[in-house]
Amino acid sequence: MEKLYKREDYLSKIRGFYDDTMIKVITGIRRCGKSYLLKTIIEELKEKGVKDKDIIYIELDSKTYKNIKTPEELEKTIDNLVKDNDFKYLFIDEVQNVKGYEKIINAYREEENFSIFLTGSNSYLLSGELMTKLTGRYIEIEMLPLNFYEYVDMKKFLNKKIDTNIYREFEEFIREGGFPGSLKYDTYEDKLLYTRSIIEQIFNKDIRNHKKIKDKSLFEVIQKFVIGNFGSIISVGSIYNYLTKDNNILVDRRTIKSYIEVLENAKIIYPCDLFDIKSKKVLEGEKKYYLADLSIYYALNTDNRINYGPVLENVLFSYLKSRNYSLSVGKIGNLECDFIARRSVDEYFYIQVSKNIDDKKTEEREYKPFYEIKEMYPRYLFTSDMIFQKNVDGIHNVNIVDFIYKKEDLK
Repeated sequence: MEKLYKREDYLSKIRGFYDDTMIKVITGIRRCGKSYLLKTIIEELKEKGVKDKDIIYIELDSKTYKNIKTPEELEKTIDNLVKDNDFKYLFIDEVQNVKGYEKIINAYREEENFSIFLTGSNSYLLSGELMTKLTGRYIEIEMLPLNFYEYVDMKKFLNKKIDTNIYREFEEFIREGGFPGSLKYDTYEDKLLYTRSIIEQIFNKDIRNHKKIKDKSLFEVIQKFVIGNFGSIISVGSIYNYLTKDNNILVDRRTIKSYIEVLENAKIIYPCDLFDIKSKKVLEGEKKYYLADLSIYYALNTDNRINYGPVLENVLFSYLKSRNYSLSVGKIGNLECDFIARRSVDEYFYIQVSKNIDDKKTEEREYKPFYEIKEMYPRYLFTSDMIFQKNVDGIHNVNIVDFIYKKEDLK
């Protein structure tokens, strides 16, 4: 039997709902580990005594079930697998392969004799009837590829070689990325080839035939621009100027907006709103975008140098998101606070991220936004420096590698 690596950050979010009839929806970019999360849940159910006959697992991308395309075929398959009236645990992997699946899932939920788990590679999963009919009757667990702690921990689990210098391991993680499947390959070239195959699969299965895409070559230009500028402030206007003025490409702004939405729905990029700290309002128009995994950038670009500013931001964004923090970019006049992080009612933090603060000018630039913020919530400066002052004026100076490797939280 295959040994499964446990993604505890995600299991802990869903474990309390194992026996609940509320539908559990697991979304995320392809190959981030959703199927293995389902298998881990099944393993835990068996460990607590659930019998095999009460667990139904349908993997719609598999050879056994790939021909199921209609709700009626899905219903017939499920009914054939249900042998008695005992409470059942129903797992359907890549459920969006069945167009109109919502009404069947809804019907099984209403029987209240099923705990239902669904996975899908994009947010189209939560469209249509599932959204309108099941308001409050499902929870979404959004998965990301491995963060740095999980990357090292899974390498240990797989008996893979780990650099004794954790900071060199961190640099490998940045370039190689956190898609779990890439860990089975030993060379950097093979890992990048694997990431490219994922992107190609996303394009072929999630994007290519999407009704919003009328011009595939234009879409690819916009995709490359957004991915190439991760961590920078981007607007529809800035992309429009890049296309029309720099490349003489005629395009409608609405098309740009819809193509960015396609990238978001495929979970390739994640938006981060700009929040004006003084007015307490989200600023419309401009956003930053972060990648589901940094290997996406390196797989699509020949330059493999590390631009530490956006890279460290992306690493921290993904890690905090996996630990249930909501993130936005803080604006204070002309100054920018890299992140405002929120979790639960009273957890609120201001964050700056920099490779280092080894000169006075950089130090002043990084600290300046903190001094302009009047609210006295905790402030963090994350760097990849190993030696620095722990606290300055109540600001926590933290090594980002140690913070993530030790699975720490903001306090």
